[in-house]
Amino acid sequence: GGGWVRFQFFPPVEGDNVAAILTMPEGTSSQETLRAVHALESSAQRVRAEADVSSSSKGPSPTSVFRHTLSSIGQQPFFKTQQEGAGKFVPDVSNAHLGEVHVELVPSEERVGASSYQLASAWRDATQPIPGVESLKFTASIFSAGEPINLQITGRDFALLEQAGNELQKILARYPGVKDISDTLKAGKSEIQLEIKPRAEVLGLSQAELGRQVRQAFYGEEVQRIQRGRDDMRVMVRFPKIDRSRISTLESMMIRTSDGREVPLEEVATLQWGTGFSSIERVDRRRAINILADVDVTQANTTEIIRALDEEDLPSLLAKYPGLTFSWQGERREQQETIAGIASGYPLALIIIYALLAVPFRSYTQPLIVMSAIPFGLIGAVFGHILMGMDLTILSMFGIVALSGVVVNDNLVLVVYINRMREEGMRLGEAVLKAGVARFRPILLTSLTTFVGLMPLILEKSVQAQFLIPMAISLAFGVMFATVISLILVPIGYLLLEDIKSLFISAKAANG
Repeated sequence: GGGWVRFQFFPPVEGDNVAAILTMPEGTSSQETLRAVHALESSAQRVRAEADVSSSSKGPSPTSVFRHTLSSIGQQPFFKTQQEGAGKFVPDVSNAHLGEVHVELVPSEERVGASSYQLASAWRDATQPIPGVESLKFTASIFSAGEPINLQITGRDFALLEQAGNELQKILARYPGVKDISDTLKAGKSEIQLEIKPRAEVLGLSQAELGRQVRQAFYGEEVQRIQRGRDDMRVMVRFPKIDRSRISTLESMMIRTSDGREVPLEEVATLQWGTGFSSIERVDRRRAINILADVDVTQANTTEIIRALDEEDLPSLLAKYPGLTFSWQGERREQQETIAGIASGYPLALIIIYALLAVPFRSYTQPLIVMSAIPFGLIGAVFGHILMGMDLTILSMFGIVALSGVVVNDNLVLVVYINRMREEGMRLGEAVLKAGVARFRPILLTSLTTFVGLMPLILEKSVQAQFLIPMAISLAFGVMFATVISLILVPIGYLLLEDIKSLFISAKAANG
């Protein structure tokens, strides 16, 4: 995560879109959501005016960096597209508490000094706190591998769980660049909660029995079904409609006890207003909440923040809340699983390459000379990222894996040529020297053409190319660096191994 070159799981792919994704509490009317959306539109227009002035002062630019603005109430189309692009299923539902403002920008080539991430950050700063909002996220990425920070907390004590979640959110807020902090405790609709009194237990009434009688009175109890053509008509017994719309009806309701007596509800239970949860998440039968946050890539690195949390903050939280467990989800979990897959598959690939080389060479040592280029290819790939000012990503790692099968080609040509010259009767030193001279131009030209062929992709600025650029950097610079080193290393390595082999033969003859 640190040093000369940093690592992040997925490259920040800048698109030509910026979106504010709004979620209000469930039960919020469309009018309230509309007011919140209008507030986002107003702050977007302020950012637009500032960006237009800044862009025009830095050079030729179009009339505006904003092309179109699309506001949605009831759905979040941009968020849905982003999540589906990451392989997640998002139900196609419409709810009045959901909102979104999506701004389409002019192409990045036409925006002078105004990246989509900078505009998203400016939009976030320009937006005043919106009353009653449950979560508000600003995004400029067209693809998401999961939330940059997603920490799941599980436990049996919900009050402790909620307390730890609030403390973790305060910790995250102290890190520069960490934005849009939220949790998965989604408040539901307002509800009247019944708290049973001691007198109810004396009368043989339980919480479940109280709830059942209240439900029968207001929702109703089915007593009969009547067939009407192809349809069943349900006959429900319940309070009249006018009584079911008044709180006073509930307060004065009579509850029947187990011995047939009736007592007022207020004598056996306390009525109080509260807010429930729209959903309750459990993992292995334990209550769970997720703390989510986004990271502004222009200010911070996700990997460094997660490392600091693991080393400094989470140990203290575990000591303070011993009954809870903390586990990474989202992008971090995807990163761990992907790297674990590479770590298990890469050694197997190297063994297969070794076996494929050892069989035709009929040697255990010459494949090692050929494969000696692989570490230098890795060094070249890392150096290429430093030179291009890019972080290492998982796509860079894929490029390094592919590079391992490419850089052996030059070494293979050299070793095969040396072996052929020796079979023709040439002395070892002369064979190595001739191979270096004869194969120098073909090897160098092969690597140069590979490097030059990848440069247009590396220098491409379009959105579509951003996914492939880290992989292309690994291949281009890895091949070039390994080639230069190999032209020196392979002859030396070949001579060294032959000298060691001669020593072993001489020692064996002397002992024999």
